[in-house]
Amino acid sequence: MKKIKLANAPCSWGALEFELGGKALACKQVLAEMAELGYVGTELGDWGFMPTDPQGLRKVLDAYGLDLPGAFVPVALANKDQHQNGVEKALRIAKLMVEAGYRDAFIILADENGCVEERTLNAGRITPNMSLKPDEWKVFGDGANKVAKAVKDQYGLKTVFHHHCAGFVETPEELDALMENTDSELVGICLDMGHYAFGGGDPLMVLEKYPDRIWHIHFKDFDPKIGQKSRDMGWDYFQSVQHGVFCKLGEGAVNFDAIIQKLEAMDYSGWIVVEQDVLPGMGSPFMCAKHNLEFIQKNMIKNEVKP
Repeated sequence: MKKIKLANAPCSWGALEFELGGKALACKQVLAEMAELGYVGTELGDWGFMPTDPQGLRKVLDAYGLDLPGAFVPVALANKDQHQNGVEKALRIAKLMVEAGYRDAFIILADENGCVEERTLNAGRITPNMSLKPDEWKVFGDGANKVAKAVKDQYGLKTVFHHHCAGFVETPEELDALMENTDSELVGICLDMGHYAFGGGDPLMVLEKYPDRIWHIHFKDFDPKIGQKSRDMGWDYFQSVQHGVFCKLGEGAVNFDAIIQKLEAMDYSGWIVVEQDVLPGMGSPFMCAKHNLEFIQKNMIKNEVKP
């Protein structure tokens, strides 16, 4: 754990991969605030949020003393016809990161979340009949393997899969199905604590079940009261996010104390990326990010772990 590094992501400043209205802050202001708070890295964000030429990307991140642990790449993997498009998208981003000098960054592969109506409408309350069938899981897994192999072969980067509400990998059973249908040498897990909890699981169990496949981590919390209200009101995924289902760290259901202890026991060395989707009008991204960093640092000190 002594090699652990703390980053944040543009979504914490409202720069999401979804169009939910409102204007997010500009790239340089987001990076400046991350650096001021003491984060040492940021994920790339949507294509175009940061410069898309290697020199420009390196220059802007160096200006704020920030590293780049990875980039989110959504692909509709359940559709075989989208696999090649996914490969091309991932290779474009991998090329940018490698040519900018970030040779240890991850491709953070995900489903094209929010594009299947049934999954979007029922985020946080997925039932087995809404999941993929065995033959469909094979297609999904083959697509993930194909993207990961292309990225590894051409640029030497590793790929992790980000399970995510409003996509086909949300529940514990669905993450298990993904693991069964992907190559453990090609596809790791980006364990997102909040999404896994909202999807009905305990993220601590993932650490215990798949220790060798946890290559990247997102610290996100889940507010069970908002989750229950989402079920009662029939909110879709986007409405749940807008109502704050992903709250400040320590204010939800995720047991970060136990998770930090488990990460230490695993001798995890890598990135912890904070994510709290703070949309325009939901509060101060800077103050939320400040709280979240201080929360992690306090828990690490309590557990005698040095970031």
